[in-house]
Amino acid sequence: MKTPSSPILGILGGLGPMATVYFYEMIISHTKAERDQDHIDIVINSRATTPDRTAYIMGKSSDNPLRIMVEDSKRLKEYGVTLLAIPCNTAHYFYDMLTDAIDIPFLNIMEETASYLDSKGIKKAGVLATEGTVSSRTYHRYLESHGIECVVPDEENQKIVTDIIYGDIKTGKRVDMEKFMRAAQSLFDKGAEKIILGCTELSLIKKNEGLDARFVDSLEVLAKRAIEACGKETIGFEL
Repeated sequence: MKTPSSPILGILGGLGPMATVYFYEMIISHTKAERDQDHIDIVINSRATTPDRTAYIMGKSSDNPLRIMVEDSKRLKEYGVTLLAIPCNTAHYFYDMLTDAIDIPFLNIMEETASYLDSKGIKKAGVLATEGTVSSRTYHRYLESHGIECVVPDEENQKIVTDIIYGDIKTGKRVDMEKFMRAAQSLFDKGAEKIILGCTELSLIKKNEGLDARFVDSLEVLAKRAIEACGKETIGFEL
């Protein structure tokens, strides 16, 4: 295939589908453009049937999603993409294995979010995410590499977060904001200066319900970096 004259962003999506839609919408909405041709060329792979990442990480399923993620990444490469992004935090448990398997640059949502917080002088951040992300301490790894202490919910509040992700957002229900804020407040009570929406399903809460500046949406960080990495100017981000 002929080398493209401009970057082509590949989105390894479907993890879940609504987060993928929102990520694409966010990129389009925040790219400075006066015509269609000013936008980024994007190829979206939305493999909704990819095995559940958290279930595998937690040992509740033996169905490893890595094989499908690698196969789809290679298909995106064959299509000509020059940069990959995964709008799913939990999937970054497999990040090192993915990058070993394919030689296209991958933007890392966790590293980009940690780097952003570091640039703002944050020393202690809370993370609201899936059980898979929390138990694997993936965010801990990236935050601590930037000198940021990571705090996560206790068992009771993690159950609330899990119920919100799987019981509300993934089923199309409106989030119980009282429960969400209870879980978030538990992290502020532990000294968190900012709270990372560390699951891209939770990004939809900021979109649909509105959250204040104490919350950092990892999907917004990834979208901003994707636009910049493709050589375009961003508009409208609060970051």
